[in-house]
Amino acid sequence: MNTSQSVEMLSCGFQSVQRIFPDCHAYAARILSVKALAVYVAGAEQICRMGRGEAPVLAFLEEMPGVATLLGDAAIDTVLTFVQRLTRTPNGRALAPLLQGMGSVARAYESLELLREYLHLLWHTMQRTSPKVHGLDKMYPSECLVELLVSIPQVVPLLSFSGLSRWVEYGVRAHFADPDRQRDYFLLATPDSRAVLQRERHGTLFVDAERRLDLYLAGLWQSEMRFVPYSLAYDTLRKPVPYFDAQGLHLPEVYDDRVGVRGIDRYRALLAHVSAHKLWTQRIVADNLSPFQRMAAETFEDARVEYLARQRYPGLRDAWQRLHPHPDPQACPPGHACIRHRLTLLSYALSYPDHGYQDTVLLDFVSRFHACLAQKESTTAEMAELGVAWVAKTRVADDFSPKVWFDDTVIDYRDDNRLMWQFIEEGDEEEQDEKPKPTPHADETGQRLPPRLYAEWDYVSEQYRPDWVSVYEHLHPAADAGKIDHVLDKHRLLSRQLKRLIDQLKPQNKVRQRYQEEGTDLDLDVAIRALTDYRSGVIPDPRVNFGHRHDGRNIAVSLLLDLSASLNDVPTGSAQSKLMLSQEAISLLGWAIAALGDKYAISGFHSNTRHDVRFWHIKGYSETWGDTVKARLAAMEAGYSTRMGAAMRHAAHYLAHQQAERRILLLLTDGEPADIDSSDARVLIEDARMAVRELAAKGIAVWCVSLDPHAGDYVQDIFGKYHTIIDHVARLPEQMTRLFMTLTR
Repeated sequence: MNTSQSVEMLSCGFQSVQRIFPDCHAYAARILSVKALAVYVAGAEQICRMGRGEAPVLAFLEEMPGVATLLGDAAIDTVLTFVQRLTRTPNGRALAPLLQGMGSVARAYESLELLREYLHLLWHTMQRTSPKVHGLDKMYPSECLVELLVSIPQVVPLLSFSGLSRWVEYGVRAHFADPDRQRDYFLLATPDSRAVLQRERHGTLFVDAERRLDLYLAGLWQSEMRFVPYSLAYDTLRKPVPYFDAQGLHLPEVYDDRVGVRGIDRYRALLAHVSAHKLWTQRIVADNLSPFQRMAAETFEDARVEYLARQRYPGLRDAWQRLHPHPDPQACPPGHACIRHRLTLLSYALSYPDHGYQDTVLLDFVSRFHACLAQKESTTAEMAELGVAWVAKTRVADDFSPKVWFDDTVIDYRDDNRLMWQFIEEGDEEEQDEKPKPTPHADETGQRLPPRLYAEWDYVSEQYRPDWVSVYEHLHPAADAGKIDHVLDKHRLLSRQLKRLIDQLKPQNKVRQRYQEEGTDLDLDVAIRALTDYRSGVIPDPRVNFGHRHDGRNIAVSLLLDLSASLNDVPTGSAQSKLMLSQEAISLLGWAIAALGDKYAISGFHSNTRHDVRFWHIKGYSETWGDTVKARLAAMEAGYSTRMGAAMRHAAHYLAHQQAERRILLLLTDGEPADIDSSDARVLIEDARMAVRELAAKGIAVWCVSLDPHAGDYVQDIFGKYHTIIDHVARLPEQMTRLFMTLTR
């Protein structure tokens, strides 16, 4: 590609941009894929059209190839998506410093996941530092976002992401009422800013140690790994654990010195353990083992590979032994599940002869373990057999107690052993064999897509929990489509009334469509050309007709149904359940929208903890209203809970891609957001409220139709004035359809 061609590819009027573009394009072409290069060029044009001057375009062209090299091609899309969100706010001045600091952020954190968390942090900070005027919805620029972004290149090389989060959090909270001092804080011009920065500079940052860790792997283990650091800023009940998968080794972004072991040596201990697994662990089938048996097998296998590694490098023993817990045998109190405690005792005894334990069963299994190692070549399968035998020998009733003993049981330099297991069948493997398992839905017996992860808003800490909720997509199973035909026939009087209203709403102006095989009139020019081809012996084009389509109404709608268990309730004074009434309402509304010609989708959701939010596709935007869609509607079932925020974000993910002037998400629910793993009812209400605000920022209007007569307080909190409460549930089909007509008039 020559220089002139490269310049012509970028539609941007700034002379300085045109001067540097050939060099930037040549560099990007060497390191980016063809697809990523196209996104890179299109992104530069898009930023140029935003009208924020030449600085953001220059920064994007210069920084993004390097960012994509470090974090992958997907980083370009991630940054562009955030830029689009930012430009919809009054914070346009922040665009240039944001892009100018992107290279520093990528070099400091070297993880696409951490880049996304960084952008979450910026968005949350912007929202919290934007002045709010009581009674007005207008959004004002953030008081300090520009200053924060100006300082980012200086700060991120010094702090882990968790340290950066705490530094930002202090500045927002401590100077909330003094914008001038807050700006000085983020410009590192105040004593407390520098003091907090120094306080957060602790431990060994992965980015500082990466070069030495690469050399360590190459020199001692003759191998290399891709590293994917993750943040410890969002520690929850379930702390992140290192693991190895196809992407590489996922490990913490920072390690503090601990028990006399430096942070860099903790990284080396982790790398040595994983390298030992890669050398000596053979994958074995996990399907026939219970969770307890797998935990025990992993304990024996961890001890085996570490034994083999110490035979090669005896110096590993010191760091591993210092980092390994040495629990008291009597520490776990009665009434607690002590299996983790017993496994930690076993692990220490298997690895270190000076353990000092006297339990006869433990000593017996230590002896059997070393007998296996004394053979010419031990195997992972033998360790699994030992694990199964150990569980059978030591199991007690308290192992199933909900009170689990965790103290002094975490061996944090070890990975989660996923590289040891191979799963043949999908299902509820994580359930204990002794407990009954719920009957899976028909769709769950087949292959399902990997989950899409969404952040969830935590109103207590006033920040997002990134990748907190897993949303699984399913195509809804089908039943008898005739059931929906019967529903439409039941409401034929209402249908006739709606038909007159639809005719008034339907666009009247028409657009001619040529090259149709079936149409209202013959396209004379095309017909003559086809006749000429036929007489010349050439196969003619059969599309010789033309038709018309209506133009002037450009709306996309997502109908989202709450399919939680409470929909099975029968309202007072009604002969039908809420599920049946919802089915009738959606069927009638689907028929009406199809008659209007709008693009729309129908989907449902329910949840079983944050790890399993199920999203059911009933009708896609490209599907037509017909027997296939009716059959899925006829099979609607209700169950589980209502994690509303994640479902709305997922529905908006598809709605946002529709080319339409107006995008509407219409939610039908019968209760407040709730789930079995959330004891604080306010958490999911606040998350749903934040989801509505996120969708509004994307240009998506959200309207809630609630069947709960007592929904006034929480519906107002979540949706503001954009909601309808239906007291007479029996009139749901009529009221919901008329509501849609009103919204889209």
